[in-house]
Amino acid sequence: MAAQETVEHKYVYDFAEGNKDLKDLLGGKGANLAEMTNLGLPVPPGFTITTEACKAYLTTGREPDGLAGQIEAHLESLEREMGRKLGDPDDPLLVSVRSGAKFSMPGMMETVLNVGLNDRSVVGLSAQAGGNDRFAWDSYRRLIQMFGKTVCDVPGEEFEHAIDDAKRAKGTDNDLDLDADDLRGLVDSFKKIFAKHTGREFPQEPREQLDLAIRAVFDSWNAERAVVYRRQERIPADLGTAVNVVAMVFGNLGPDSGTGVAFTRDPASGAQGIYGDYLANAQGEDVVAGIRNTVPLEELQRIDKKSYDELLGYMARLEEHYKDLCDIEFTIERGKLWMLQTRVGKRTAAAAFVIAGQLVDEGLIDLDEALHRVNGAQLAQLMFPRFKLDHEFEPVAKGIGASPGAAVGKVVFTSARAVELAAEGEPVILVRRETNPDDLNGMIAAKGILTSRGGKTSHAAVVARGMGKTCVSGADQLDVNIPAKKFTVAGQTVNEGDVVSIDGTTGKVYLGEVPVMPSEVVQYFEGTLDPEQTDDPLVRAVHRIMTHADATRRLRVRTNADTGPDAARARRFGAEGIGLCRTEHMFLGDRRELVERLILAGTDAEREEALAALLPLQREDFIEIFREMDGLPVTIRLIDPPLHEFLPPLEQLAVNVAVAQERGEDVAKEEALLAAVRRMHEENPMLGLRGVRLGLVIPGLFAMQVRAIAEAAVTVVRAGGSACPEIMVPLVGAVQELETVRAEAEKIIAEVVGDSGVEVLIGTMIEVPRAALTAGQIAEAAQFFSFGTNDLTQMGWGFSRDDVEGAFFWRYLELGIFGISPFESIDREGVGRLVRIAAEEGRAARPGLKLGVCGEHGGDPDSVHFFHEVGLDYVSCSPFRVPVARLEAGRAAVTTTGSDSR
Repeated sequence: MAAQETVEHKYVYDFAEGNKDLKDLLGGKGANLAEMTNLGLPVPPGFTITTEACKAYLTTGREPDGLAGQIEAHLESLEREMGRKLGDPDDPLLVSVRSGAKFSMPGMMETVLNVGLNDRSVVGLSAQAGGNDRFAWDSYRRLIQMFGKTVCDVPGEEFEHAIDDAKRAKGTDNDLDLDADDLRGLVDSFKKIFAKHTGREFPQEPREQLDLAIRAVFDSWNAERAVVYRRQERIPADLGTAVNVVAMVFGNLGPDSGTGVAFTRDPASGAQGIYGDYLANAQGEDVVAGIRNTVPLEELQRIDKKSYDELLGYMARLEEHYKDLCDIEFTIERGKLWMLQTRVGKRTAAAAFVIAGQLVDEGLIDLDEALHRVNGAQLAQLMFPRFKLDHEFEPVAKGIGASPGAAVGKVVFTSARAVELAAEGEPVILVRRETNPDDLNGMIAAKGILTSRGGKTSHAAVVARGMGKTCVSGADQLDVNIPAKKFTVAGQTVNEGDVVSIDGTTGKVYLGEVPVMPSEVVQYFEGTLDPEQTDDPLVRAVHRIMTHADATRRLRVRTNADTGPDAARARRFGAEGIGLCRTEHMFLGDRRELVERLILAGTDAEREEALAALLPLQREDFIEIFREMDGLPVTIRLIDPPLHEFLPPLEQLAVNVAVAQERGEDVAKEEALLAAVRRMHEENPMLGLRGVRLGLVIPGLFAMQVRAIAEAAVTVVRAGGSACPEIMVPLVGAVQELETVRAEAEKIIAEVVGDSGVEVLIGTMIEVPRAALTAGQIAEAAQFFSFGTNDLTQMGWGFSRDDVEGAFFWRYLELGIFGISPFESIDREGVGRLVRIAAEEGRAARPGLKLGVCGEHGGDPDSVHFFHEVGLDYVSCSPFRVPVARLEAGRAAVTTTGSDSR
């Protein structure tokens, strides 16, 4: 048998070989560069090293076999196309090396520009640029600076200090005033810094520069800031990054050159128009770093009308092609426009809704796709309060509203301090001249970000928008002094710890705390703002998409409410019933003593006396709730208190008795109470005498509640109303427990209801793993299941949620054991599997079994999608999260191949 030829795995693709649908393989940047190339847009030639190469490298610690040869072959092809060789002393080809993962991670991974420059080719670059020595030496110092920081971990501040020293020696604060000789001296300084920190000279071999830069990009996938960003944005850790090697085009050749970032619509508001930043005589990193303040993109029309008109044409073409807001990076090299990148742009929550509606109006997408383009996390952001301003509040500065919202907090000047204070529960505003990727932890911890430099496309702006953080950038009236921990503005000094308020919509900065008021979106949900009568594009867009979500979704949405006012608010927010009424919450405050008397009762008479006092109180509670819900289903959980919440603290009671005994006081009553509390004391109350166990141990307790529910329902119905009570028995682990409670309950219900027409369902809460695993048996005695995923998570993982989140979850998140807390989003593989088993086996035993969920996961966007997949009938959540659950239930119901809303 002839030996089979080994087919070499393809790790490198020319731009012409890819397309926008290959993001998994080529990353977002590479796929979109390929797409623009295929559309005939002016893209500098280049090639992409795949994410598969990165994953192989990260797994083995070395480049996969065949990669080096494929890079060499594609580099030779690029050299032929450009008519230049990499690093040629006389006529050099230079390339950029850029990361590009499937999902945009702005600033989190590495880029190196001007690869191929060395002591000899810098002279050839000058000749290539018509004798422009300043440009050549500026490009060389940029390479050493970026290569040193990115590839060799040289501290970036040392390069910045050297630049500041050069400017001071020149008597200027503008780096454009440094001439060729100044920059030549800066290159020498940079080389010394590089050698000091690396123990070697700056590499002069162009191919070595390229190979080291590629590896640095691979390694940056697991850099701390990239890991933190992925965790924040819930991006999978196993995707890897592609690497794009692109022929350099230069925006720093002089006043007829420049670089910029453009958006086809405003990423902050969604408004149509020309949005972006331009910086003459600069390379791309200067724009996003915010080192020099940019000019608005409209200024390019005056500076270079030909390039401006071409850019607008390409922007329109790309938006129509991608059917979405596009974020574009471009460079102008001596009047020639080059397109360096496009991607579906990150946007604020408000812009996401507005743009989705606009694109429907323009016929580019349908309402299903519009629903796919937004998400519950964005809707929740829109429900945050905004500033309530009057004549008393005058701004002290105004920057660019880069990411909307109203943020108030104590000023901090470092990421570390932001994290430290936030951990203590303090709201903080992170103030910087400009942020960089190393500030990510502080940006996550802060309520808002304020910078004195940069624009809407600076690092601070882009990252803040992606995270939904309030951001004001480019507030250049601020003189920020990081070492002194202060900034001055309008003749006033603001020190670390002082409170400021920032408005990410208007860009205004206020000293002190500005009060807040409900957002327009909350007013819409509350019914005080008519979407048909307002000219607010956001409210109209939210109404339109929510209407479609409600028409599309299969899952119903209920609320967790224990009082009439909570129930009323939830109905205004669109709740279709109550999925969890926690009766133990009705016994707090003044009623606690009655429950304590009931639990500690020593005789039947004492117990019956306490129950008789509780019955009318319970009945009135339920009458109020039934009236507010007016015929919608109300699931009432029978009392489920961990005993320690209703008993006097054992230690304190023991001390009080001991002190009283020492004083010779009569403590017979207190001693009896202490003995009773000791008898009832539990080491782990969450796993003790609670739920159905308490109802079985204390005769008459559940019977009193069932009677109160039935009497309340009959009262409401006979008054002309409607009531649909559902009685839920908590903490059932065996069908026999439920059967016992149900038999007693049915007798009471039959006695009370009579011919009133009231129907009462009896079901159980699935919150004990054994209940999930024996759901088929339990369904024979239950008319509905409601999954209590808080306790199911606690017992499934063996976590005490009151203790573990603060104790060690931070470490689990840091290590990647959790992508997100299992109490925040359902653990699909473990706890979710219990839900799936119980749903399937419960319905197999009782085909008409109603299924819902009432844990906090009912309002979590990702969890709602899971509950839709499993086939539950409804989710229940707190009133404020009802709109989020409605939206996500609609999103779960639509099937689309459109863009990922991440």
